Amino acid sequence: MNLKKPEIKTKKYKVAICAIFKNEALYLREWIEYHKIVGVEHFYLYNNNSEDNYEEVLKPYIANGSVTLTQWPQNQAQMKCYHNAIERFFSETEWLTFIDIDEFIVPNSTDNIYDFLKPFQKNRPVVIAYWRMFGTSGMISRDPKNLVSEDLTVCWNKYVNIGKVFFNTAYDFNKKDKHNNILHHLSWAVLNKTALPPVNIFDKVCTFGKNRVASNTDAQYFPLQINHYFTKTYDEYLQKKAKGDVYFKINPHDESYFYRHEMKNQSVDYHIFKYLIKLKLALGISK
Repeated sequence: MNLKKPEIKTKKYKVAICAIFKNEALYLREWIEYHKIVGVEHFYLYNNNSEDNYEEVLKPYIANGSVTLTQWPQNQAQMKCYHNAIERFFSETEWLTFIDIDEFIVPNSTDNIYDFLKPFQKNRPVVIAYWRMFGTSGMISRDPKNLVSEDLTVCWNKYVNIGKVFFNTAYDFNKKDKHNNILHHLSWAVLNKTALPPVNIFDKVCTFGKNRVASNTDAQYFPLQINHYFTKTYDEYLQKKAKGDVYFKINPHDESYFYRHEMKNQSVDYHIFKYLIKLKLALGISK
């Protein structure tokens, strides 16, 4: 598909993340340090009524300019949060993605995210990267000082045909477009009043019918993936269910929901391990 080409401008950041979180202080530091390693230059973080020590964890990142923190007390207002970030921060970053604290972007064909996205920048408005779903790796609990990205390696056999979007801010965003109702999974962009669909990481156009048309989801090698540590251990899953949710008013993550996901975990994935030494050094871990 030959899309119209926008004007590409150099901005303050090449790649930035917007994320909303609630009571996830335990995981924030690993998540931030990891994404800095793979090329994320800024984090627009929205706190949704957390009661843990998130401020203590984020304080040095706010001080050094890595994090912009916004208090977001509205319940079940995740999409409004993302719209707020678009309105405030589109002019600061060339690419903006919307992921959660249990999601880790893993470039495979390159060593950083921007090098992967750069070939798309001139004529692709939105790029969708697919989830690799991870489960408990057979653990009821684990040492909370350990890395999520190292402890959890057992995953689904196949990649999921949904994931998260990277929005090219050289294009415009229309929050009234029906395709942008759940914009972190699927979003369309606008150029010269023309609505344009996203492509996936294989440069295939993606749309929603009953299900997304996503070519190559059975491929064995993905140039970039998103590790979705959906449950972590069993105990962490129960804690996640108890703390409330930024999206659902009633958290649907019950026991049967857990097992529907856990029973699909029959493969292992170590792609993220190529970054672990850098991550451990950044975190001051000596083993």
